[in-house]
Amino acid sequence: MPRESALSPDCEPPMSSAPASTPTPRFTSFAEFYPFYLGEHRNPTCRALHFVGSTLVLMLLVWILVTQRWWLSLLIPLVGYGFAWVGHFFFEKNRPATFTYPAWSFRGDWVMYGQLLSGKIGFTPRADEPPYMLNASPTPTTNDDVRA
Repeated sequence: MPRESALSPDCEPPMSSAPASTPTPRFTSFAEFYPFYLGEHRNPTCRALHFVGSTLVLMLLVWILVTQRWWLSLLIPLVGYGFAWVGHFFFEKNRPATFTYPAWSFRGDWVMYGQLLSGKIGFTPRADEPPYMLNASPTPTTNDDVRA
């Protein structure tokens, strides 16, 4: 399904790997960014791969602390980002938000992980989840809010 967006003057031109019609919005807060972040994670396999990668990172951290093999911490980015990027490039077919918004994307990974773990959001986006799209209004509640 193509995304509709309300372009505002503060949108930047797209990054090189994004389609020419998809702007890169600017955000001033994580509350504005997170709906965009979830919109970039609509594919159930992509969400599942993020969850697996994050879980493995936590397990690896515990293993590192228990065994005190500090050199294993070099594997943390590979494990965490490896699974996430496979999800984006092969299933979601979009560019990871990490490339444009590294800090907010990192925070978004862990917020999404917590919400998946608690059941607040599903691996398959549910009908009761707001329709997150590119205009990333902080709390979209209807399609009219998103497509304005």
